[in-house]
Amino acid sequence: MNEFFKILRRFVPPYKKYLILNIIFNILAAILTLFSFAIIIPILEMLFQIKEASYTYMTLADGSFKDVVINNFYYYTQVVIDEWGASYALAGLAALLIFMTFLKTGVTYLSLYFIVPMRSGIVRDIRNYVYDKITTLPISFFTSERKGDVMARMSGDVTEIENSIMASLDMMFKNPVMIIVCLGMMITISWQLTVFVLILLPLAGIVMGRVGKKLKRKSLEGQQQWGTLMSNIEETLGGLRIIKAFNAEGKVKDRFHRENDTFFNISNKVSRRQSLAHPMSEFLGTVAISIVLWFGGALILSGSSSINAASFIYYMVIFYSIINPAKDLTKAMYSIQKGLASMERVDKILNADNPIKDPASPKEITQLKGDICYKNVTFSYGTNTVIHDVSLNIPAGATIALVGQSGSGKSTMADLLPRFYDVDSGSISIDGIDVRDLRVHDLRGFMGNVNQEAILFNDTFYNNITFGVKNATMEQVIEAARIANALEFIESSEDGFNTNIGDRGCKLSGGQRQRLSIARAILKNPPILILDEATSALDSESEHLVQEALDRLMKDRTTLVIAHRLSTIKNASMICVMHEGRIVESGTHDELIALNRYYKRLVDMQKF
Repeated sequence: MNEFFKILRRFVPPYKKYLILNIIFNILAAILTLFSFAIIIPILEMLFQIKEASYTYMTLADGSFKDVVINNFYYYTQVVIDEWGASYALAGLAALLIFMTFLKTGVTYLSLYFIVPMRSGIVRDIRNYVYDKITTLPISFFTSERKGDVMARMSGDVTEIENSIMASLDMMFKNPVMIIVCLGMMITISWQLTVFVLILLPLAGIVMGRVGKKLKRKSLEGQQQWGTLMSNIEETLGGLRIIKAFNAEGKVKDRFHRENDTFFNISNKVSRRQSLAHPMSEFLGTVAISIVLWFGGALILSGSSSINAASFIYYMVIFYSIINPAKDLTKAMYSIQKGLASMERVDKILNADNPIKDPASPKEITQLKGDICYKNVTFSYGTNTVIHDVSLNIPAGATIALVGQSGSGKSTMADLLPRFYDVDSGSISIDGIDVRDLRVHDLRGFMGNVNQEAILFNDTFYNNITFGVKNATMEQVIEAARIANALEFIESSEDGFNTNIGDRGCKLSGGQRQRLSIARAILKNPPILILDEATSALDSESEHLVQEALDRLMKDRTTLVIAHRLSTIKNASMICVMHEGRIVESGTHDELIALNRYYKRLVDMQKF
């Protein structure tokens, strides 16, 4: 249970006022439960004519507070019997029992009323923490984690935490209070019986604890398998076109069915073990009651007990009041063990280290020129070195193109500039300042990206163009769309700029999506531009329109272009040819053609 209390220490502090109110009302509910049950004693004594004693009114000077309260209660009961008769006294006691029960249920409701905002708030906070962490983690984290599994942790695991740990909070705070208060009263009535009870209850708790540990282990397996299922579904939806094209429906169905059957078997084991909680606790509770009934009855029959039959029945009622909270506490512990497995998976995201950090004393660039310098840069993905001791100077306002075969390190060079990854050795600087000495937010604010795959959101044209740009006017958005050759198809759509473009822009053609992403970059108006194969997936007509938009965007900006289509970078200030992580030659188009080496071969292959 240490893990459970660690979770409380992490997430409860903002809601401590609700927790305090919940505990206060739980204590009141426990006390009122005892007093409402205490009224049963005189009712039983009257019905069975156990007590025939005569009572006189007492003051605090005549005895202890407890003795005075009990005596005067019986005194007034006796007065009512003498004046109105036993049946009226019985009716009055029954009415008092109803009133006390009303108060008890009222404060019980209030205890639950105040736990609800805490329970819902903690779940909301966990979701927010996970989402915030995902947005701040580096791209390298998601190259080693499956997207579907991350989604499963945000959805399935957080829901499991809500349904198990948070749903058990009221039981964890209410039931211990009830058990402690009831045990206190039981000690007052008969300490011998209570000592006997305190030996029995821990034995039952040990049995429950062993089953609970196994439940957590199986629950963790189940949540991991659920993550595998989510990854499978996400991959299937993303690759549906290829699956159908290669007639692979049977293959993916078989794979999904196998994984789903594994999840089915694990879920059965978890549910069966969890279902064991109630029957086991009920059986152990009945065993405990039977033993206490036998032991208490033997004490009374032997005459060695200080309690009479009515008090013993009251004692048993209180003891039974402990059994139900103990059973609920057991069920809560089972649920919590199940939820802790999910919390463990969520913590893998929350506790993930982000190596891309802001410097302790960040430097600032007040007026950016745009000079970029790669100096002896080396970078590896794990043990695979993809950039080998590369140096490259990009003057302010220049357009530098990186070309070469796939896997030569072009995109990695571009990703290192905005610190999507950090270099292993060497440095990258802007205007003479190492990018690691700048705030990440400030560094990326200088840059605009247009990628091979236009990354758009299921939103309107307007919101996609203004994404990441605050306080943009409609005139600025229209001008950005016009420069990007996107205004015509936007205005011809059903609702103009307020038209929804669908998931990832699925309602648009490839060229339209790319022009929309260029409009977004134009509106941001960045001094440094990164173009990662922005036209490679387009037809000739779309490429012409996009290239025209890019030429307008690149004007007077420092631009790093990654290109496969060499026709698009003929006019670059300098072309660098990369091969196996190194720059093997550089120069203008004409200079590289004259060298008759790597670049000339690439050009000849594309001409062919």
